[in-house]
Amino acid sequence: MELLRLIHGYQFGSGLAFLFPTPYALATLVLFLWSLGPALKGEVRGGFLAWLRLTWVLTLIPVVTGVVLALGGAKVPSATPVQGQVTKYGYPADPSRDWEHWMYSAFCLLSLYVLEVLVRGKLVPHRQGLRLLPVVTLFLYGCAYMVGRVAVFPGSTPGT
Repeated sequence: MELLRLIHGYQFGSGLAFLFPTPYALATLVLFLWSLGPALKGEVRGGFLAWLRLTWVLTLIPVVTGVVLALGGAKVPSATPVQGQVTKYGYPADPSRDWEHWMYSAFCLLSLYVLEVLVRGKLVPHRQGLRLLPVVTLFLYGCAYMVGRVAVFPGSTPGT
């Protein structure tokens, strides 16, 4: 279980963690920046698709490990008091953060699915869909960022 916790909870320890706290958030930030090219040019190249697939992998690794941990009874660290009412990060425990962590994770999966639909041009005309890539990837980055943030920091109602 400790190996799963290590894989699932890996975070950067530098000052850049304010911009991208996890490798997954970094991958989605790169995907957002890369999506500007297809949106402007109107075509998707192989590099963008490869990075999109890598982002899928970096999404599914924490999802699978998180589901296994949840089945084992684990909750997000910001919702789990370690000493009294304090989490392992030294903040007050906020049990409501556990469902928020799941919500943002679901938004990430949904965003990746929408990106696949837009890239393939199935529901929306291809060029019009490519113009929406930066919007969806920015939303994906925001959700990926919040997945890491919700795991560490309490919300507005700690202790409830």
